Amino acid sequence: MEKIKVGDIVARCSYGCDVFFKVMEIFPSDDGREYARLKGLDMRLLATSPLEDLQKLEPAQVASFWYSFMSKNNEHMKRIFQRRQQEHSFRLSRATGCGESEKEKKENKIECFDLPGAVLHLDGDGDYLDLCLTTYRQLGIPAYGYRIAEEDQVKELGDLLLKHRPDILVLTGHDGIKKGTRDFSNLNNYHTSRFFLEAVKVARRYEKSRDDLIIFAGACQSHYEALLEAGANFASSPQRVLIHAFDPVFVVEKIAYTSIYDPISLKDIISGTITGFAGIGGLETRGKYRLGVPKSPY
Repeated sequence: MEKIKVGDIVARCSYGCDVFFKVMEIFPSDDGREYARLKGLDMRLLATSPLEDLQKLEPAQVASFWYSFMSKNNEHMKRIFQRRQQEHSFRLSRATGCGESEKEKKENKIECFDLPGAVLHLDGDGDYLDLCLTTYRQLGIPAYGYRIAEEDQVKELGDLLLKHRPDILVLTGHDGIKKGTRDFSNLNNYHTSRFFLEAVKVARRYEKSRDDLIIFAGACQSHYEALLEAGANFASSPQRVLIHAFDPVFVVEKIAYTSIYDPISLKDIISGTITGFAGIGGLETRGKYRLGVPKSPY
């Protein structure tokens, strides 16, 4: 079998090759075997595995994976733009008082402009952050992103909040339950949940209201209850499952493009993610979108 090296795309045989990983590091262990540190390609998961349990994937398998990944993302994007189009005419009618008949629409046609909520996104993983920032741009969401390790987010967050004054804050990266854990209520049994929790507390000292600053926090298998209690509006992971790299983005999009007049349906926002209710949950929250009229010709 071809020797596995850093940068290879692999899967774990003992897990049925269910998740694809990139090899980040190879190191010897005290038991005399070689191990690899792994990062999920689409799941916010870090793992360690002995090399003999890894299967290197062929280029065709990797290409097929990315094709499927982008196809699913494009389907989500298509549904988002269809939803926005349906909501747009209602919002314009509400803002201008224009009638609903075709004649009245033509006589009273007023062009409008969008002001969606702005996002500050701190991510412990640069690759995931780049994917998210690209998707924010495609979705027309103003976003500022910083690659900051999970344990350092609490130290950097205060200054970044003052600099950008966002409507929506995303705190994510990698997390997981420590091997052998049986007590899922103990924060010490999670790799990075405590760092997200402390960062949420800093954000809530900056802005107490959950409607004025909306927070998404967590990664794979994070301590969902603790993050909500600390002040997050949305968090992962209710069933301690893996979450998708784009799940925070699809939560943010719904918030950023729901009117300030309207509460967000929890069913709509969570079912709009890739992982769904097993991986994402939250509290009733109002949107951050504002419609502007008229649109200036200049």
